[in-house]
This record gives sequence, structure tokens and C-alpha cells, in this order.
Amino acid sequence: MKALPGFACAVLALTAFAASPIVLAQAYPTKPLRLILPFPPGGPTDFAGRTIAQKLSEQLGQPVIPENRPGATANVGLGLAAKSAPDGYTIVLTPPSISLSPSLYKKLNYDALRDLQPLTTVANMYYIMAVHNSVPAKNMKEFITLAKRNPGKLNFSSSGPGAGNHLSMELLKTMYGLQMVHIPYKGNVAGLLACATGEVDVGTFAVAPAISVVKANRVRPIAALTEKRLGVLPDVPTAREQNVDLVSVQWYGILSAAGTPRPIVDRLVSELHKAISAPDVKEKLAKSGIDTVTSTPEQFGELIRSETVRFAKVIKDAGIKPD
Repeated sequence: MKALPGFACAVLALTAFAASPIVLAQAYPTKPLRLILPFPPGGPTDFAGRTIAQKLSEQLGQPVIPENRPGATANVGLGLAAKSAPDGYTIVLTPPSISLSPSLYKKLNYDALRDLQPLTTVANMYYIMAVHNSVPAKNMKEFITLAKRNPGKLNFSSSGPGAGNHLSMELLKTMYGLQMVHIPYKGNVAGLLACATGEVDVGTFAVAPAISVVKANRVRPIAALTEKRLGVLPDVPTAREQNVDLVSVQWYGILSAAGTPRPIVDRLVSELHKAISAPDVKEKLAKSGIDTVTSTPEQFGELIRSETVRFAKVIKDAGIKPD
């Protein structure tokens, strides 16, 4: 058999190299995937992530294993994903923390725009504002009046410095010139339980874990921080209905490591869209006050960039200093 000329060999080599990601994507996945959840177990992020992981496992024919890696307002988990192999076998569920952290931390061990590949948004999560039963306020007007008359005496919980529910309370303080003490906890559920036991007076809490606590009358909801009333808590008026322009919606999305081959990115996006749009997944999440949403990788990347700019201004205006 005649040897191929050097040029022909080079062309064949280049063709094989160019086709290899496509071949890789066709075989993908051949082993379990890891879904990093950068918050503690039991919270809304954990619930949404595990629901999506289960459906994704069914579709791919490989286990998608949720792994809780909390710490530093999601940065521990995001850093692990950023440093993982760019092969599509490690993905991470992120809240808006990915856009907050550049303004909250002087040093990060990853760059969101450089080290991570956006795949798709997956959910919008909603918040309520609630007080401990001992707080004599039944609505936003009464609470604001109470806080103004007692500067520095009321305290509020959050999921951690710079978390979405921390910023929503800081915005309220700025809007009305209130003085309240911030007490951070490790996760939304811990902050909610602190309010239920009276360790703190007030907070804003994700609807998913708050529903049972509200229905057990362990906290008193005074506003839904949403555009319209929540189907799961229809008797709770929105803050805007009470003439307080405060809305807090937490978006969530999934990313892989930067450099993941585009055919694998496309496969993951397709499977995630299918999982998120499944009627049983939508229904399960909706019962916890979570709406499913999807996007292209490019749209999700633009959301991260634009929110980074927006939150930088919010954090600066609220006087929150980098850690």
C-alpha cells in the first residue's frame, strides 16, 4: 500500500481532530455526572438542584450525583466547578451570587466570565418578608414605622453577607433610612429557623422552605417580594400592593467549566431544557414557589454580565464593603 503524501496525512489528521468533539458528544455521557450545589442541604437551591438532577439522570441514562459544597456565599462550589476538567462531567447550579461576588470579595479563586461556561438558566425563586410573632407589625407600613421608632433595635437574618435576602433588606433600609442589625446565617433555612425561634426579628426568605413555617404560624408573613401574589400563599399581599417598591427574585442557572467542547455544551443544554420543561418537574417546583425558565448559553452569559454591573451599584449604594 502506497504511503499518503505528507499534505494528505495532515488533512486527514486535521479532519479527525475537528471531528473528535462531535464523536465525543455522540458517546457522551459514558460515566456519572456531578452536579455541585453550592449551598447546604435542605434549602431551596438543594431542592431545585436535586429535582433537576433526578430528571437529567433518567434522560441521560447515567447518574447525575448532587454534591453539596457550601461556603463563601457559593464561591466554594463555583470555584470547584471552574477548576474541574472541561469535559461536561461536572456542572454547577448557581444563584445570583456569581454576579454579586466580584463586588463582595477582594479576591476570588475563579473568574466567572473566564473560567465557567454558561449553559442555561433553570429557575426563578421567590421571596417573602416575614417577622417573628412577637414583632407588633402586620404589614409593611407598620413594620417600617416600628423600625423608624426603634433605630438599631431590630435585627434581621440572611443567608450570608451579600446574599440576595441580605441585599433586599439593605435596600429597604436605604429606601426608608432604617437602622437594623444584620445577622448572617449559613443558608436560607438557618436564617428562617432563627426568625421562627425569635433569635431575629425579621428576614426575607425563599418561599420553598418558608411555606410550612408560615402555615404552622411560626412566623408572620407581611409581604411577598414579587410582581404578583404567590399562588402558594395567595393571602400574602405583595410589597408593591403596600406602596413599597421592593421586589426580590432569585434566578438560578447551570454552568460547566470553560473549554467544554461545544457539542457537549449543546447536548447538555438540550437535555437540561428537556428536564426543566418536563411537566412533573415544573409541577413539583411550582408547589414550592419556583418557576422554571430556560435560556441559551449566550443569554445566560449576558445575564451574568449585566447583573454583575447592576449588583455592583446596589452594593456600593448600600455601603456593603468587600470582604
